[in-house]
Amino acid sequence: MVAKYTDSNAEEDNLVWDAPPPYALRSSSDVLAGSCILNTDGTLNVELESAAPNELTKLLPIYRPAVPEPEAESLGKCPPLNIVVQVVGSRGDVQPFIALGTALQRYGHRVRLATHNVFADFVRKSGLEFYPIGGDPEDLMSYMVRNPGLLPSLDSLKGGDIPRKRRMIHEMLQGCWDSCILPDPISQEPFVANAIVANPPSFAHVHCAQALGIPVHLMFTMPWTATRAFPHPLTKVKAKDIRQSQANYFSYGIVNIMTWQGLGDVINGWRVKDLHLEPVHTSMGPDLIESLKLPFTYCWSPALVPKPQDWGSNIDICGFFMRDEPAYTPPQDLDNFLRAGPAPAYIGFGSIVLEDAKRMTESILQACRVAKVRVIVSRGWSKLGGDDPSTDDVFYLGDCPHEWLFKQVSVVVHHGGAGTTACGLYNARPTVIVPFFGDQPFWGNVVASNGAGPVPIPHTSLNSENLAEAIKFCLTPAVNQAARAVADQMRRENGVEKAVQSFHRHLNIPKISCDIQPQHVADWACRLSKSKAETKMSHAALKDSVLKGHVKLGDAAPYQPKDYNMGVERLDPFSAGASATLGVLTNFTSALGGTFIDPFKQHKQARLANGNGGSAGLAAATAVGKGFASMGTSLSKGTLVDVPLALAEGLRNAPRLYGEEVRDHGKVKDWKSGGAFAAKNFGTGFYEGITDIVIKPYAGAKKEGALGFMKGVGKGSLNMVAKPGSAMFGLLAYPAQGVYKSIKSLKKSPVTDAVRAGKLANYERYNDAL
Repeated sequence: MVAKYTDSNAEEDNLVWDAPPPYALRSSSDVLAGSCILNTDGTLNVELESAAPNELTKLLPIYRPAVPEPEAESLGKCPPLNIVVQVVGSRGDVQPFIALGTALQRYGHRVRLATHNVFADFVRKSGLEFYPIGGDPEDLMSYMVRNPGLLPSLDSLKGGDIPRKRRMIHEMLQGCWDSCILPDPISQEPFVANAIVANPPSFAHVHCAQALGIPVHLMFTMPWTATRAFPHPLTKVKAKDIRQSQANYFSYGIVNIMTWQGLGDVINGWRVKDLHLEPVHTSMGPDLIESLKLPFTYCWSPALVPKPQDWGSNIDICGFFMRDEPAYTPPQDLDNFLRAGPAPAYIGFGSIVLEDAKRMTESILQACRVAKVRVIVSRGWSKLGGDDPSTDDVFYLGDCPHEWLFKQVSVVVHHGGAGTTACGLYNARPTVIVPFFGDQPFWGNVVASNGAGPVPIPHTSLNSENLAEAIKFCLTPAVNQAARAVADQMRRENGVEKAVQSFHRHLNIPKISCDIQPQHVADWACRLSKSKAETKMSHAALKDSVLKGHVKLGDAAPYQPKDYNMGVERLDPFSAGASATLGVLTNFTSALGGTFIDPFKQHKQARLANGNGGSAGLAAATAVGKGFASMGTSLSKGTLVDVPLALAEGLRNAPRLYGEEVRDHGKVKDWKSGGAFAAKNFGTGFYEGITDIVIKPYAGAKKEGALGFMKGVGKGSLNMVAKPGSAMFGLLAYPAQGVYKSIKSLKKSPVTDAVRAGKLANYERYNDAL
């Protein structure tokens, strides 16, 4: 589904909330052919084949030799930051980030954990700030049980889950943005983020980071980055006439494409309407994280799942995030149960919402009778056991910290969330995983491959017989020994501290630090009197400069240390020109359709709201005016900026197709930089286009003889067309792009105003504290 937006005034009503996304993908070519079909359980069946496997190999990134990563301390001490940690998911997803937030806070940062409202007490009792982003995790868990992948099953498509989930995503996107800039909901203490940490399913992370111009760092418990080592956990991959490793790699891109099909229009609608950013192009959306090379930390033990060789230096594996064991005194009835006999088994599924909790409870109790073990059953969100009382052999448990509880039991049976899995293994407990969705099957297979438990039992296959066999298997000496070996490895790691180091290492510390007082973070950018260069300033440095008369407070702008280029990379003039032309036609057609449809919509809404025919007519007329304005804007921008820019960039980047470096002329930010870029591109383009026909053959002959000479002739001939062509188109394109950006920057933005207001509130709070 492609969003239809014509300008920054696009309304939320443009979104078709209940339209089922086209969750199917087929492609056919000599290099790569295959299909991707959505299963009834929400996972993907991926079948890939190739008639040219050697050509396919060339499309994959090559392995790079490992480069030693610098210690975070060698890069300088990171100043204290305002960090917002955005997490979407269950309690098991939130808990690791509480451990991370506590460690970041211990370092000196101010940490706000932004997640679902239901976890407010859980977060605040841990000593972290909390911000509610909306969304109903219980509804989300119920949905995920019915749809084990990120994608909806056919039953969900028919049953009305789609509009509810899409609206929930939109609510959480806006909640994540608010968490970056709004004061604490209780104390009203101002807050503007200097950096974002997020798990990928929060989806808002990089878009919020772009709007604020700040660093973002992703952290997650399941593989999210393409690798040859193993397939995406949400896929079932079959490879024909290609290596399994190649199929594994492409499975990640397929999941990204399918996910963007379902949510791309929601994300772009939010970007345009609420963040006042350009929509992300369809070709960029699925692989945005990959193309931007965002820093990524995986919070699992490298002893269990080592870092794949094809993951770059922007990716770290640090170990599980284990929080400090909370102080806990068991209630008397639990203490009595534990003392009354041998160590029981633990069975619980936490935040999972089961469709038939009664049947699951019966299977659990029967399995424990067959295995001859006592059992602690965690009621969880599914209320296992209902209102049944505990007995001599069965104890029904409410909330209890796993860090304490897992020390008291002989075996743990759970859904396989990364946090619960880590806690069980860390305490050397043999583990039975009953996966429901997401990364849970992945962790079940990891446990089994390390000998610390049986192969996972999908919840749809669970019965009293196979559960009893799994428990008995876990009680054998060999499995207990394997669990102790895994625990010994994990105890030598300190995942949270390494994650903090990873976060600091991937920051550009000089870039985010104040020029005058580098021990503080830079929040402002301004030019001091008698200085042409922009100065990065903290609240303290700005206050001092204002008092000394070196700068006026009104001249200081919120500092943006990080720039994100989400524009389409034009690699050749043909695809670039075609894509830009198609985009212009699409935008114009959408605006034309809106000119006829929106007036009726606005007329109906105004009439329902006011019952006044006059106001309804005015609303319709206004919509007509907006439609014609949108048509004019899309056509003029397309013909004067988009198409010439696409051709200029496509021609300029064409030499990259045969391995040649392309000159960097800087970035077009306004009309001045646009003119400067055009002038540099014109000069170098014509000069190199003419001289390359001589220089390239000579350099090639010197390196490879006659063959190199012929290669050089080819490169020089192509450059003689591409580089002067870029120079000519660029004379119009780059200044026009600069003028467009200058005009856009003059338009008052509520996002800029909100960020500045938050910064000023922090500035005043700092002054009051002195």
